[in-house]
Amino acid sequence: MSTILANPASSGARSNHPIIAFSFAILVTSAFFWFFPDVDLVVSRWFFSTSDGFNLSSDANLQWLRKSSPWVITGVVAFILAGMLRAAIDGTLAWYRLRKPIWLLSGLALGPGLLVNGLLKEHWGRPRPIHLNVFGGDAEHQMVWVISDWCDRNCSFVSGEAASSAWLVAAALVTPKPVRLAATATALVYAGSLSLNRIAFGGHFLSDVVLSWLICGLVFAVLHRVIVERQEG
Repeated sequence: MSTILANPASSGARSNHPIIAFSFAILVTSAFFWFFPDVDLVVSRWFFSTSDGFNLSSDANLQWLRKSSPWVITGVVAFILAGMLRAAIDGTLAWYRLRKPIWLLSGLALGPGLLVNGLLKEHWGRPRPIHLNVFGGDAEHQMVWVISDWCDRNCSFVSGEAASSAWLVAAALVTPKPVRLAATATALVYAGSLSLNRIAFGGHFLSDVVLSWLICGLVFAVLHRVIVERQEG
């Protein structure tokens, strides 16, 4: 009896580790950029020229990379839905088959969708690097988590495309084991390139990208605990 009672507790403790880790990482990262706000400006300045501005934003290859993101996201979502539809037609649509697809789709909707694009980017008002007075614009630099009126909508904090990129990595992590390592490595390279692209274009600060990844990681971890691991227990 003691063994039976101990197992759920230990399982729950293990499954909470990612939630705790992401929460701690968000706090530490936020504190770092709060106390060292110039780091954002220094990194953005790497991609800025006083004569040409953020000139990488006109690079055709980098523009293609950015434009590929919605198509990749749509393709992955379509693949997930097609798998669910095929299972329904075959009569094999059991809950254990639905947990991970539901986790992925709800993670995309709640993380990149509702929290990042619906709440933070629309209401925090952080101006993008390209709009700052130090980079040729007229806005004042705002630190992380500071709500301002320097931007009305679709603002810099946090990065929506970095959030979607993080979701692609999450999707790769639950692919079948024979392809999981290759899929995850590919997703990390692609997602990292998309995220760096936003900094190079002057669209986001380093803190926007890093915190976007961590915030979405926390959302995915909580949903995994609730949807996937809870049912496994």
